[in-house]
Amino acid sequence: MPSTATAVRLALVIPLHGPAGIFGPSCEACAQLAAEDFNLGPGILGRELDITVIDGSGPPREVADRVDKAISDGAVDGVTGWHLSSVRQAVVPRIAGRVPYVYTPLYEGGEGNPGVFLTGEIPGDQVRPAIRWLAREKGVRRWFILGNDYVWPRATARAARHYVRSEGSVVCGEFYVPLNTQDFREAVRRVEHSDADAVLMLLVGQDAVLFNRAFARASLDESCLRFSPLMEENMLLATGAPSTRGLYAAAGYFDTLPTGDNLDFQRLYVSRFGPKAPVLNSIGESCYEGILLFAALAQRSGGVDPRQWSRVSDSVGYDGPRGSVRLRDRHLHQPIHLAEADGHEFSVIATLLVPGGS
Repeated sequence: MPSTATAVRLALVIPLHGPAGIFGPSCEACAQLAAEDFNLGPGILGRELDITVIDGSGPPREVADRVDKAISDGAVDGVTGWHLSSVRQAVVPRIAGRVPYVYTPLYEGGEGNPGVFLTGEIPGDQVRPAIRWLAREKGVRRWFILGNDYVWPRATARAARHYVRSEGSVVCGEFYVPLNTQDFREAVRRVEHSDADAVLMLLVGQDAVLFNRAFARASLDESCLRFSPLMEENMLLATGAPSTRGLYAAAGYFDTLPTGDNLDFQRLYVSRFGPKAPVLNSIGESCYEGILLFAALAQRSGGVDPRQWSRVSDSVGYDGPRGSVRLRDRHLHQPIHLAEADGHEFSVIATLLVPGGS
């Protein structure tokens, strides 16, 4: 059994309220499962893993204050979790390489600060092949981009405009709304008047849910597809099955991924939390993935020094719920799948990217 006297203490920064609060319960459950699994064995570096939840909601500066205090007080040996890119940008300079930081969400790419390690999907691996597939298989040529007004949607949209042009297609409209938008009538009106074949949805949590409902009420689902790199099972349930027709998503993980590694993960999750547990999804699973990566880097380097992690990171890989993955340039390279909404579930219909392949 691992030592409890000198536990490895990990801050889990996740949203507990706001539009992304819908993800919080799944994130916490998956991280707890990972910690318990390690602690049933040798732990990390022979030490017990202890998780402390920090609220990743609200103004990024306030989240950064909470993380900074935990580190300055000597309360944590590392930071991980799912939170918005605007929060990451505030947190990174406050961590300042004092402890390792494993950032788990899909994001816009380009993070190169020392001591930051990333498990999430980036647009070139996730959005680009999905746009190509939808052009080839569904004839999508006219795109409307709809996003929340902060760094991830804005930066992803810039990349997407290039991907769309490379397929001989066009972006026929673009519109951004604040986080926690309640009324999507104007967004729906703009999509309708654009005559788009598909909407690239760069909306977070409850905002995406409300847009999906408004989109279906306007019967736009009869003529226009939707694709989101940030659409998971919680959001499908909240959207409601009648409003999910023609909705596609791409991610490294789906609850319905038909692999042995995922079936093992599901059995472990259900046996621990029961049938009424928070629904499994890519965002919650990313927090499990973050702890797997934290442990792999700690074991490989022999400690929790982020400088030593950087020296060994390109030699780190492991098998988990997403399959066989490997770090390169401190980013996790992983299979990326495309799924279509089928009521309250996703049906995986294609693998868009295989690491080391095309």
